[in-house]
Amino acid sequence: MSFLPTIIDSSDNQQPTSATVPALFVAAGSNAAHRFIEFFSANIRNRHTRAAYSRAAMAFACWCDAYGLALEQLTPVSVAAYVEELGERLSRPSVKQHLAALRMLFDYLVTGQVLPVNPVHEVRGPKHVVKTGRTPVLSAEETRTLLDHINTHTVAGLRDRALIGVMVYSFARVGAVVGMNVEDYFQEGKRWWFRLHEKGGKRHEVPAHHNAEAYLDTYMSACKIGEQHKSPLFRSLDRKRRLTERRLHRLEVLAMIKRRARQAGLPETTCCHTFRATGITTYLKNGGTLELAQQIAGHESPRTTKRYDRTDDAISLDEIERIII
Repeated sequence: MSFLPTIIDSSDNQQPTSATVPALFVAAGSNAAHRFIEFFSANIRNRHTRAAYSRAAMAFACWCDAYGLALEQLTPVSVAAYVEELGERLSRPSVKQHLAALRMLFDYLVTGQVLPVNPVHEVRGPKHVVKTGRTPVLSAEETRTLLDHINTHTVAGLRDRALIGVMVYSFARVGAVVGMNVEDYFQEGKRWWFRLHEKGGKRHEVPAHHNAEAYLDTYMSACKIGEQHKSPLFRSLDRKRRLTERRLHRLEVLAMIKRRARQAGLPETTCCHTFRATGITTYLKNGGTLELAQQIAGHESPRTTKRYDRTDDAISLDEIERIII
């Protein structure tokens, strides 16, 4: 397969560092290749979505190349055959994501007059309905154990406690938290707030819980970064365990959480998203409403927020234990 020069870069080291124009689109002419480039560089702004969709496009192009299919030869039948093969090695959510990527890409080709119709449009993906998420959740007591177990006599300990505190008390995604600058922790009136930069360029502001506020104040005071408004709030450490100017990466946060959970004797499944789910579940258990939980979490739909709610889990177990044999 022949490729044109690199067109897409990604700073996320979990994703491919580049994507190229595959022969499937090159062979269809310069307009098709240009439209392919434009789709990823101008149409998709989120770098994680761009990386995921580019992988899906590359995989499909490789499949077409293996079967000798040209762009103009693609039909719903051929795309359906690809989806069937894909389902043999990927999960249903992954297949649906691949299909969504191809549907959007080919829509872009149609509007650019590269193709007359979208061959992916009529192809249905596998059924996959999620009512309850699989994100592991900690109890309030387990979360307290984790926070109290962190050694706060070190810069790393102060930083880690503050970071986890922000995630659990604001229901924030790890990407939004590590993306915060010092100025994104700000005072308005008598209250302190978190400014979170969410997906799609959305800005979301949440009042700071008094515990999270205390953790952050202690961390920032010890590190003397309060006046560095434009600099990263949560930073990596160098080999001598000193704070650097480099923004902490979400993969570093995941490794830290795994290590902290292990030290506190908590489940190995504990991850960054655990604290979003834990915060929402604890909030609802204490009388909070789903509507306000949705607002705090910055979700578009209450159905998304409900996936993080595990308040019914214990009730279900109690009912099962009534089966006395």
